[in-house]
Formats: sequence, C-alpha cells, structure tokens
Amino acid sequence: MASSPPTPRPRRASARRGLTGLTLAGAAALVAGLLGPASASADDAFVSDADTSSNVTHVTNVPKTEAMSDFNSDLAFTGDYAVGGNYNGFVVYDISDPEDPQVVSEVLCPGGQGDVSVSGDLLYFSVDYPRAGTECGAASVPTTDPEGFEGIRIFDISDKANPQYVAAVATDCGSHTNTLVPGKDGEHEYVYVSSYSPSERFPNCLPPHDKISIIEVPVDDPASAELVDAPVLFPEGGNTNTSGCHDITVYPTKDIAAGACMGDGILMDISDPAAPVVTEVVQDTNFAFWHSATFTNDGRNVVFTDELGGGGAPTCTEEIGPERGADAVYSLDGDGAEADLSFQSYFKIDRHQGGEVCVAHNGSLIPVPGQDFFVQSWYTGGVSVIDFNDPAAPEEIGYFDIDSRVEDGVQDNDSWSAYYYNGYVYSSDIERGIDVLKLDDPRLRAAERVRMDEFNPQSQPEYRPGRG
Repeated sequence: MASSPPTPRPRRASARRGLTGLTLAGAAALVAGLLGPASASADDAFVSDADTSSNVTHVTNVPKTEAMSDFNSDLAFTGDYAVGGNYNGFVVYDISDPEDPQVVSEVLCPGGQGDVSVSGDLLYFSVDYPRAGTECGAASVPTTDPEGFEGIRIFDISDKANPQYVAAVATDCGSHTNTLVPGKDGEHEYVYVSSYSPSERFPNCLPPHDKISIIEVPVDDPASAELVDAPVLFPEGGNTNTSGCHDITVYPTKDIAAGACMGDGILMDISDPAAPVVTEVVQDTNFAFWHSATFTNDGRNVVFTDELGGGGAPTCTEEIGPERGADAVYSLDGDGAEADLSFQSYFKIDRHQGGEVCVAHNGSLIPVPGQDFFVQSWYTGGVSVIDFNDPAAPEEIGYFDIDSRVEDGVQDNDSWSAYYYNGYVYSSDIERGIDVLKLDDPRLRAAERVRMDEFNPQSQPEYRPGRG
C-alpha cells in the first residue's frame, strides 16, 4: 500500500474510536487537502481483463490515483457525478459519459473508512481512525488519546472542482458508516452514525456501546450541525457480539429503516427521524456479522448481508457452504411498528474463490419497477446480478469477476460496493479503482428509464418508470 506497511482489511471490527460531543465549524479552521484532477486517461480503447456473463459488459476501469492509494470504500451519486470514498479522503468523478469517467477533484483528508453520503451541495464523510484534530492534515493518534477526533466531516461540494470543508462533528467510537435521513420539515436533515468496537481502554468509546449517534444538520446552515442524540438500540445488551451497528439503511418514504447491527438485524420506525424506534429484532445462527441491508422497492422484503470473517477471510468456498457469509432474505409481515421479520432464504454466489477473500458485501436494487433485482459486491468474488423475485429462491443471473486463476498476470478484483445508477453499475474496487459495467438483459431494460438526480444506497429512493 502506498507509504505504509500492509494492514488488516479495514472495514472490520478492529479497535479504534473517537471523541464525544465536540462540534467545530468554520472553513478557516478546517483545511481540506484539495488536489488537482489526475491526468486524463489515455486515448487507447479500453480492453477488459474480466470474466463476465454474457449479459454483463465491463466498459471501463478508472485506476486509483497516487493520492488515493489507500483502500477505496463506498460510493454516492449526485447528478452527473459520483463521489468515491477512500481511506485517504475522497474523489469526485464526472460520469456524464459513464464509459469514460473523469476525475474532477480529489480531497486528501485521511481518517479511515471514508464512508460517504451526499445531499444537495453537502457531502458527509466518515472518520473512523482517530486524528490529532479536525483539520484534514491532522496526524493520526492512538485510540487511547482522549483528545483524538473521530466522527463526521461535512463538505460543501457545490463546486465539484473545489470542495470546501464546512464542519466537523465528533461521535462516540467515530463513524464507521453514515446514513442520510431527510427531515420532515424541509429545514433539517439527519445523519445516523454507526460505529462499534468499544473498550475500557478507549476513553471516547467505552462499553456498553449499544447505540447510534444522530447528527442534526440545518440545511441552510450546515456549519451549525450538531450531535442531538445517541439512542440506545439494545437496552438489554443485544446479541452476544452486538455493540452498536455496522450500517443502517433507511427508506424515508415508508418511514422504516433496517439496521445491520453485528449480532442482530433490526427494523426501526423513523417517522420521527430524530428519534428512531426499534420495532423488531432478529438473530440468525448462520450469521456471524450483520453487515448491511437493502429493502425491496415495495418495502415488503429486506436483504441482509453477513460479513463472515470480518471481510478478511475466504468464505466463498465449498467447505464454508451456501448459508454462511451469505445474504439472508426476510419478509416484513404486517405494517409499521407491527411488522415482523420472517426468514425466507439464503443466497450466496456459487463461483467458489479458493483462498481469496470473498464474502457478501454492499449492493443496491436494479430499479426495475414491479420486480426485485439486485447488484452486489463480493470482494474477490466480483459483482453479482441477482434475481430476488421469489424471496424463497433467489438466483444469480449475471456476474463480473476478474480472476488471476482464469488469466495469469491480472490483478484480482476486490469489490467493496456495487451500485446501479442511471443505466450503469459502478463497482468501487479496493485496489483497482472504479469499474463500470453495462447490463444487457431484457429483464433489466426497464431500469434504464428510471433516472435519479441523487442516490445514496443507504437512503433508498422509491422509484417508478421514467422517474427516480
């Protein structure tokens, strides 16, 4: 890896955390490390090195730049732009031509994880490794340092070529992931911050930590963003290894959220976004680490993922089998606070990956109205296209995989997240950069008529033909 020795896989439950209750604002105090755009890509025609199904085309790859040589993480989308998180900061890509994305700007602002959400002109950026201060150039400090900063950084990205640092809000145990939640009044929005791994040794991340942090952001004055609550989701302590949540997906138009909380899967009522209420909790003996969640468009099913091995072990193997390190499909029986989660099935790719790291990870719906299709990353398992129309019997209908066992000399893929946005699939690869895929399947064609102005995969939109 760039300038430091290799480290364990980064999204996993390692020991690090942050500072409670501090809010600093003012661009003068918060210096962003803005870099110029990387060199333009070569004019040579792109030649894919991938193994794909016949209905998936690998149209291009945008390699990581020197400044963003650390791990790539998640993606968010706004208009003709994609924002890619990285452990060194984030990159803004112009995707107006999806088959030839261009780097518009890079912000060097290390802090680990780098989970991203966008809302209008604002970008929310997760900091999960403690820093000596809130400024982008602050040095790393031990998790035992009570003055260390972790939490959320807020940027103004109205000028995509020149993002501006607006504010920083610290949260207990930092921010491993963040989820944007629109407010009801149009004047505020909320960021649900998920974090975990408490320890008696960490002054800013003491156990128990069975909670999330909620940041309220005045839309017209984001510099005044502040921590407004840290609700305990598991008053009884949760399952054996639950100490907070890994990720939360909200479905604002239906006032529901699904939480992947390490030892538990949960449903929440978010009719009051500032005060979410847990309405259902489930465990699964085959799940090791509840990692993420996605609702179907009708809100009647939810797909949870299990990051068995913490994202650092080969689990797509015959020995591990099809029910661990997999997706689990649950149906919602009933409505609102009365809804129960009912298990339907497991899904796991059957393209065994040998000794390579492979496990269920981040994905999103392919917006085919009235149908349930899903695109999902599997680290070295690549990207899978999945039919969930029968929740009891999901099946893979397409894939993208770069595998050195198939062709000598190629770099294996390591896809962190794969999302469908306005006609294309974008895969954030930890090592390779951004891979762009085109789906050519009659079952998926209607998705091309669904256009979105903004897309945060953990803040699900409801879609109809021709609209986002």
